[in-house]
Amino acid sequence: MSSPIDAYAPAPDGAEWQAISPAEAGFDPERLKAAVAFASENESPWPRSLYYPDGSYVGNVEWNERGPWTEIVGPVRERGGPAGLILKGGRLVAEWGDTARTDMTFSIAKSYLAVLAGIAFDDGLIHDVEEPVGKSVDDAAFAGPHNGTITWRHLLQQSSEWQGELFGKSDQVDHNRQIGPGADNSRKGERRELKTPGSFYEYNDVRVNVLSYALLQRFRRPLPEVLRERVMDPIGASADWEWQGYSTSFVEIDGRRLQSVPGGGHWGGGLFIGARDHARFGLLIGRKGFWNGRQLLSQAWVERMLTPSPTLGNYGYLWWLARGPAARPNLPPTAFSALGAGSNVIWVEPEQDIVAVLRWINGASTEGFIDRLLAARG
Repeated sequence: MSSPIDAYAPAPDGAEWQAISPAEAGFDPERLKAAVAFASENESPWPRSLYYPDGSYVGNVEWNERGPWTEIVGPVRERGGPAGLILKGGRLVAEWGDTARTDMTFSIAKSYLAVLAGIAFDDGLIHDVEEPVGKSVDDAAFAGPHNGTITWRHLLQQSSEWQGELFGKSDQVDHNRQIGPGADNSRKGERRELKTPGSFYEYNDVRVNVLSYALLQRFRRPLPEVLRERVMDPIGASADWEWQGYSTSFVEIDGRRLQSVPGGGHWGGGLFIGARDHARFGLLIGRKGFWNGRQLLSQAWVERMLTPSPTLGNYGYLWWLARGPAARPNLPPTAFSALGAGSNVIWVEPEQDIVAVLRWINGASTEGFIDRLLAARG
């Protein structure tokens, strides 16, 4: 691949995005066509309204949500159909569906939070990821013998074991939670004994929202505003994306009423964005934070984000990694992805400068698409 310095960067939204034929991009045209058809034909089983006929929200059903934490406190919008695109060298190789539609994106927002943490680190607002959060965030949420020992790295690797309630949601909601094929969430929400911060991985939403809240306290500005100014506008993203919080997540900082935003759509809200904007974001990270002559995010932070966690070998700082003990042998070890329920995917292979974005594919078919994409490369 070309170095990020001389690589093509797509023009800002509204201008033509250069295309390249599958053959020119090094793909077998028929195999790539089959991969795209596979993504289009294997739509998410979620109802497009995101509510089932009995009124149940897809998130509550997906995560076996019960008890006092099921209230939807953020906006929910009807989703579109399957959509996506494939980039090679930043140029469009394939595109299907409505890639400009600003749909909910669920836990892909976690990976955006990791980038915001990197901006805070690059700006000196986070001095050391091994430093307890409570050292720079003066808040009861980060005090005491347990929560007071939680570091920024623990929050970024989902091993914080933070305990408490934030915006009406208790950490207990994610106890005994599982994700992925064969996940058993029959015991989800049953309280378990907490472990030492940094020693145990558990996928969660409340604790990621705690990270978002901590970043808000450090920036002292709305996170969507920081993201737009420092990342999305510089990479030429549309003006249509938005990041919505909860009706319960307003806080006062320096005399201003600001909304803390979540790392997903578990209870509504989150990042509403189109596939094309996701592709730009994935391309930025695949090129180690470099875009069109500017280093928007330090290369050192990107490398940290994509380093395996001690508690989960295929997880970095809120990004999923192709490597690790359970890695599938056919995947390039440098590949990584941002994943959201529904299913929503940003898949990046930096060595070949490939980015693929999937919207609303059946989660059970995601690996099948990636297999077909790789097969099309030969």
